[in-house]
Amino acid sequence: MNKRVIAGAMAAMTLGFFACNQAPKDSYTINGDIAGLKDSLIYFRTSAGDSMVVDSAKVTDGKFTFKGKAEEPKMASIYLQDRRGGFNLYVENAAINIKGNVDSLSSVKITGAPTQQEWDTFQADLKPLNAQEDSLFQQYQTARMKNDTAAVAAIEKKANDLNDQREAASKTFINQHPKSYVSINLLRSLIYSTEYADLNKMFTGLDTSLQHSTSGVKIAEQLETMKATAIGQQAIDFTANDVNGNPVSLSSFKGKYVLVDFWASWCGPCRAENPNVVKAYNKYKDKNFTILGVSLDEDGAKWKEAIAHDKLNWTQVSDLKGWKSEPAGKYGVKAIPANFLIDQDGKIIGHNLRGDKLEEKLAEVLSNIQLKKSASDAKS
Repeated sequence: MNKRVIAGAMAAMTLGFFACNQAPKDSYTINGDIAGLKDSLIYFRTSAGDSMVVDSAKVTDGKFTFKGKAEEPKMASIYLQDRRGGFNLYVENAAINIKGNVDSLSSVKITGAPTQQEWDTFQADLKPLNAQEDSLFQQYQTARMKNDTAAVAAIEKKANDLNDQREAASKTFINQHPKSYVSINLLRSLIYSTEYADLNKMFTGLDTSLQHSTSGVKIAEQLETMKATAIGQQAIDFTANDVNGNPVSLSSFKGKYVLVDFWASWCGPCRAENPNVVKAYNKYKDKNFTILGVSLDEDGAKWKEAIAHDKLNWTQVSDLKGWKSEPAGKYGVKAIPANFLIDQDGKIIGHNLRGDKLEEKLAEVLSNIQLKKSASDAKS
C-alpha cells in the first residue's frame, strides 16, 4: 500500500474518531473519571428557567456520564451524596470531560467547554486574592475566639478591600470579554453592590446576543427596577406597620437624612452589620439623621427579639411577608443587608453603604450642610 493510501486511511480513521466522540451541537455529554470515587451514584444540579433540576448518574470504577441540553452556557454543580464534596462547572452543548481525584474535587480538570476555559482563566487571575482571603479567614477565626474586637475590625476592613479588588477584576473581565457568558454571570453577581449607572453601562456594552439571552433578559428586568431607585432619583414612598402595629410612611421623615435599612432577624450578614449601623446612628442621630429599618421577617416575635438584642433604637417596620415584602419589592431588594440613603428632600444619595463607608458618607453630607449653614449665617 503506498503512502498516499495509508495517509487517506489514517485521515478517515481520524475523522471517524472525532465523529464518534463529538457531542451534537444541540446537546452536551459530560464524561467524568474521578479516581478513588467509591460512591454508586453522583449528582448533577443546574437551572431550568426559574427552577433547579437535580439528576443522578451511576458510577462505575470512578466513571460516570451525564447528558442533556443547555439553551445557553450556565453554571452547574456536580457533587457526592449528602454533599460530602463537589465542584462547579460551566455546562454548554459540547463534549465535556472531567478528570480528577476524589480527595481533591476542587482541583478537577474540566475540558471541552469554551466557557469553562474562560472561567478557569478568570479564576487563575484571582488566585492571589483567594490566598489572601483564606489567610484572613484563619486570622478572623483566631481573633473571634480571643474576643479581640480591634483585630476583628481590622481584618474585616482588609476583607472589604479584597472584595473591592475582586469586584474590580470582575468589571475588567466584563469589559474585555463582551461575548462571554462568564461576563453576564459576573455582572449578575455585581448587581447588589454596584450602582445602576455602572451596571447599565457594562450591560449595554455586552454583545446583543448576551443581552437577549435568558440571563440577559432577567438582568435587564432587574436593571429597570434599579433605575427607579438609582442615586439621584426621588425615593419611592411606602407605608408599613411598626412594632406596635402603627402605620409609618417613609415620606413622614422628609426634612431629615434617613437611611432605609433592609434586614431580617434570620440574616447572618445583617446581624453582623448591625453594630456598624448602630455606631453610625449614635454618632449622627442628633445631626438631622435617622434610620428607618425595614425587616423581611415573617415571625414578629423573632423580629422584635432581634431589635432588642442588637439595640436598634430607631423606627422599625415590617409587613412580615418575608421576601414578598412590599417595600422590598418597590426597591428591587433581592439580597440583604441592603440600604438606601435619602437626603432631606427625599432624593436617593447613597446605596448599600456598609461598615466605614456609611460613616464616611454621613460625615461628607452632614459636614457639607454645616458648611453651607455657616456660610449662610456669615452672609446674614
